[in-house]
Amino acid sequence: MEQPGIGNVAPNTALIQMAMSFARSRMVCAAARLGVADALGYGVGSADDVAATCGADPDALYRLLRALASIGITEETAPRLFRLTAMGNPLRRDVPGSAWPAVVFWADLLADDWSLLTECVRAGKPAREVRAPALPSRWSLEPDGNAIFRAVMGTAPAQDYAPIARAWDFSRANVVADLGGGGGALIQAVLDLHPHIRGILVDLEPSIEAAKPRFAGVPRCRLVAADLTESVPAGADVYMLKHVVHGCRDADAIRILKNCRAAMPENGVLLIVEFILPPLVDRADPKLEIRLMSDMNMLAVTGGKERGELEWKALLEAAAFRVAGVYPAGSEMGIVEARPM
Repeated sequence: MEQPGIGNVAPNTALIQMAMSFARSRMVCAAARLGVADALGYGVGSADDVAATCGADPDALYRLLRALASIGITEETAPRLFRLTAMGNPLRRDVPGSAWPAVVFWADLLADDWSLLTECVRAGKPAREVRAPALPSRWSLEPDGNAIFRAVMGTAPAQDYAPIARAWDFSRANVVADLGGGGGALIQAVLDLHPHIRGILVDLEPSIEAAKPRFAGVPRCRLVAADLTESVPAGADVYMLKHVVHGCRDADAIRILKNCRAAMPENGVLLIVEFILPPLVDRADPKLEIRLMSDMNMLAVTGGKERGELEWKALLEAAAFRVAGVYPAGSEMGIVEARPM
């Protein structure tokens, strides 16, 4: 049954609902940016008090709180009195596992690039290359942009990465290097499953500094700061690249892969953990949508791309690797095993 229209617009068919789906995103983003959840805390607060704390117009803030209640983030307990729900509580910045960085990352910083998707598709370039020079990006205006990125990427618990660690046989590995491994969750998952393995976490200096608390007292993992486009540290027999190469254009990807080839022994293994696109998209599929939305994200944000199996083969061969196997790693992820030619 079709939903009723809003005002004089067309009825909300599925297509129109897709077109309007930004509304929830902007509401949640506004709540995060204003600090609504922090102002409410664990108690009940009036719309006027929350507005004063957030520096917002009282009536407009009340309308936002009411709209947030309609999607389950707040609850209006009495007229103009609100509290957070269990779903809304992670919007607080001071709670363990806060969702605040992720909400700002996706709904604000990256949404800014997505707003230029039409121009990105027209030019085949990311937003930073099609944006008018006089218009600064949200990234350039966000003083904590890099910290937000690091809080979103790689900070999940190691158990979240256990399916990847189990998808390939690490039992014969001695030293495993996680290149561009962010907070170190993947290499920790590998080490937890294989007590005989030693690890190396490699990333840029700020990410390495952020990862140090995770590996305090873990002598089996060495942390190395390096720029993969310049060099890859030697000393491992298995190298992993998870969600790194998809952010690169082909030329930059090949440069990183060649650096991997130069660092690894002749009997070494390179594992590329990425979404692997099918050769044909012949149906609607929510799981496939995740991979293809990521491809659009790479187009708009980084200039990279998600790739299919044949594209991975061509990319690896250009860097003197051969594909030795492709393995599923969960419902969306895949592992491309590559060995030196």
